[in-house]
Amino acid sequence: MHELGLVNYVVKQVTRIAEENRVEKVCSVTLEFGEVSGIVTSYLYDYWNWYTKKFPLFDGAKLLCETIPAVTWCDDCKKTYPTVQFGRTCPHCGSGNTWLQQGNEMNIKQIEVE
Repeated sequence: MHELGLVNYVVKQVTRIAEENRVEKVCSVTLEFGEVSGIVTSYLYDYWNWYTKKFPLFDGAKLLCETIPAVTWCDDCKKTYPTVQFGRTCPHCGSGNTWLQQGNEMNIKQIEVE
């Protein structure tokens, strides 16, 4: 249930940015988050729709979400591979000497304003 905390964080950050730029209305916010970040998008949308009603700046603002694919790096063969499909074992060389290169992050990608 960390999605509510994420929505709260995003609203605070976007509000700060809007104030700095004298923006009066946010039309949409695009988030990008990793495929293995554990974020449940349906919860994120539900919390967004509930929480942003408290702030006139976000009246009618849409939340858009994009997924960053999870990619793992193998230190032994120096190749990358899709994490979800193969997990921690490199499909190229069979090594377990791997680490997640991308796919666990969350970023505010874009803010559309009026």
